[in-house]
Amino acid sequence: MSIQQVRRREFIAGLGGAAAWPLVARAQQPGKIYRIGFLANDPGIPKQRAGQAFLDGLRESGFVDGKNILFEYRFAEGKLDQYPAFAIELTNLGLDVIVASTTEATAALKRVTDTVPVVMLNVQDPVGFGLIASLAHPGGNITGVSQDDSPEIAAKRMQFLKDADPGVSRVAVLMDPDLPAAAAQWRQLDRAAPSLNLTLRQVVARRAEEFQGVLGRLGRDQTDALFVMASGLNFFNRRLIMELALKNRLPPISNSRETTEVGGLVSYGYRRTEHFRQAALYVAKILKGAKPRDVPVELPTKYELVINLNTAKALDLEIPRSLLLIADEVIE
Repeated sequence: MSIQQVRRREFIAGLGGAAAWPLVARAQQPGKIYRIGFLANDPGIPKQRAGQAFLDGLRESGFVDGKNILFEYRFAEGKLDQYPAFAIELTNLGLDVIVASTTEATAALKRVTDTVPVVMLNVQDPVGFGLIASLAHPGGNITGVSQDDSPEIAAKRMQFLKDADPGVSRVAVLMDPDLPAAAAQWRQLDRAAPSLNLTLRQVVARRAEEFQGVLGRLGRDQTDALFVMASGLNFFNRRLIMELALKNRLPPISNSRETTEVGGLVSYGYRRTEHFRQAALYVAKILKGAKPRDVPVELPTKYELVINLNTAKALDLEIPRSLLLIADEVIE
């Protein structure tokens, strides 16, 4: 049995007891102002649909920004070396709970506190990276929602790229190999590629100023398409990456709807708004008394395929009608 299967069984076992999740020890205290830390990559989150979904989830549970909750935000803006200092700052503020919106942010918090409750999201394989003991029983001060970027999901992403552009055979994968999650993502893509007759090559960018040179060389090297790996740096610079990809005639695919909205051709991934709303419900549970160690971690249940027809037209691609019919959204 694979590690992935074991984890899935642990998670399913946890779901079986979901109805018996620990009853909160106390209701929210009248008149109390709860303080929530938010450690993330993108400073645009509060204004995005995902950020609004997070506030909506809190509001559903009786917590309203500016009324009985206040936020302390810290954003790395694609600079991963900022996370350790921000983690220390936030844990020294006496906050009621901290939201960590990347794998790196969650890891930074784990290194500096085992007492302040942490709700994670946008985290890949939290068990494998030692952030929690198991999905069903996190066992420490961290719980939340996790990505499910399994080999099957990776294969589906690449299949959608082939469906959109059947002529694709050589795909560049934009990544930072220094990130802990990058190796796992690469293995999943590399495992999926042979069955689709795709050849992958790693293209490395560790800083935003490297994108122009890296993607320019790809265009000259006759690469067929660009896969943008999930990372804080790539997400924060998604508009720049899309502009350079299109300039160099590289159809871009990612796991992020937000990347497709700013020029990507295709994306397939979990619904980010639902992810953030669910994380907010975890925050609410903790503010009402639940202990992170007792609250099972959830995996995404809703995925969406988004296609940008404007990008297809710019690249002189005709997306098959069969693919458009199954898309969750088509941008025109």
